[in-house]
Amino acid sequence: MTHPLRARALLAAVALGLLTACTAPDEPVAVPTDGAGHDVGVELFQWTWEAIGRECTDHLGPAGYAWVLTSPPQEHILGEQWWTAYQPVSYQVESRLGTREQYATMVATCHDAGVDVWADAVVNHMTGQDEPGTGWAGSSYSHYGYPGLYDEADFHHCGLTPNDDISNYKDAAQVQTCELVNLADLATEAEHVRSTIRTYVQDLLSLGVDGFRIDAAKHMAPQDVAAVVADLPEGTGIAQEVIRGSGEPVTPEQYTGNGQVYEFAYGKDLKGILAGTPGLALRLGEGYLPSQDAVAFVDNHDTERNGSTLSYLDGADYGLANVLMLAGPYGTPQVYSGYAFTDRDAGPTQDADGRVVDAACADVPGPDANVVDGDWVCQHRWPAVEGMLGWRAVAAEAPVSDPWHRGEGVAFGRGDRAFVVVNAGDEQLTVDLATSLPDGRYCDVLTGPVVRGADCPGAEVVVQDGSVSVAVPPSGAQAWDLASRR
Repeated sequence: MTHPLRARALLAAVALGLLTACTAPDEPVAVPTDGAGHDVGVELFQWTWEAIGRECTDHLGPAGYAWVLTSPPQEHILGEQWWTAYQPVSYQVESRLGTREQYATMVATCHDAGVDVWADAVVNHMTGQDEPGTGWAGSSYSHYGYPGLYDEADFHHCGLTPNDDISNYKDAAQVQTCELVNLADLATEAEHVRSTIRTYVQDLLSLGVDGFRIDAAKHMAPQDVAAVVADLPEGTGIAQEVIRGSGEPVTPEQYTGNGQVYEFAYGKDLKGILAGTPGLALRLGEGYLPSQDAVAFVDNHDTERNGSTLSYLDGADYGLANVLMLAGPYGTPQVYSGYAFTDRDAGPTQDADGRVVDAACADVPGPDANVVDGDWVCQHRWPAVEGMLGWRAVAAEAPVSDPWHRGEGVAFGRGDRAFVVVNAGDEQLTVDLATSLPDGRYCDVLTGPVVRGADCPGAEVVVQDGSVSVAVPPSGAQAWDLASRR
């Protein structure tokens, strides 16, 4: 059976250039499945490889996701906490999320579904364990000793703080040569270290990986990251984790020569905007990295735990933030999908042997779903999030048009292709708005899949003479595009 969201893409019988006001209501409208507008990634945090493969086939591909970011695939220390995955013991692709063979199968399965696969690459450091131990796949290690990979000479010993840990982020030397919370910091300026990391990255490429999130890139000099990614095949995706800090000498701008960089200010500002100034959403992107250099996100596995951004716990506001991100033209968006927790160190549900249990989404995931610790929240399947994927594909490269805001309401279009209204207030928003959408009846894409010939699952509006009357419930949003024209 054809997935109803993929059915929108199958309407692409005319070229993207024909998305104009002269399109008749009964003509199929192009919904691009690649290129402009088809750029959204999703981080499936701590999902097993087999679960990701199934999700690519059943949901990510049909919904229109362009790429999926996996958690780190390398061997790691033992333990129940989520952060054990970020303490490498070796570069074997063996972890509690699955085997090397399962990872390769997942990549091939996702490719068959039209979804690229990016890996979270932890290459700045090894473990933060003071005592020797054994990793998930049986590799022995000590804090500065990893047989077959590194010995003590391959690590920084900065000597700038009493315990060699970073204490002052205004000191670039500390940020890039001292240890981040006791994690053994690799001397990434050394050719042996660079060569070893490159071998790991090339191994992941041999499994079909299409891109990399460079974890803790801020703690590596830009030229060290460059040395790792310089020889990657053309088109390999790069997203570097460089957290922006006020007045800090290490900035995201220093890393754009290596590829895209996560713009942490974007998610932080969205939190403030949804707290009472949604009109500022029209200015998102000002003062940030250039759009082509940025990966935008509402939250990730770190920020949902430290509270610097919104998270699933914010319910409707979190959903509205994702709508605004996917509607706007700034950056390459990355949606986040994790599990419920109250203990910020808690890992995902594991079996008696420590293997992570495959993710399972509720029948109707969404901001009102009742989740308890360990449940998979599945934000990427929330109807409003999935609905905005098709909307964004229709919008493609169209510029922002018809901006409007009043109180806690904000609306804007993307040329004559798409229009969105967000109401962050506690009262219904009823207003007449100017829009460049061509005249006709439109079905809201945020309530559920819009299928040609079927009843509209959400609010219907009529555009007439460049105006539309909307009634948006409190903490709600509505969105229409040419593909939802009746």
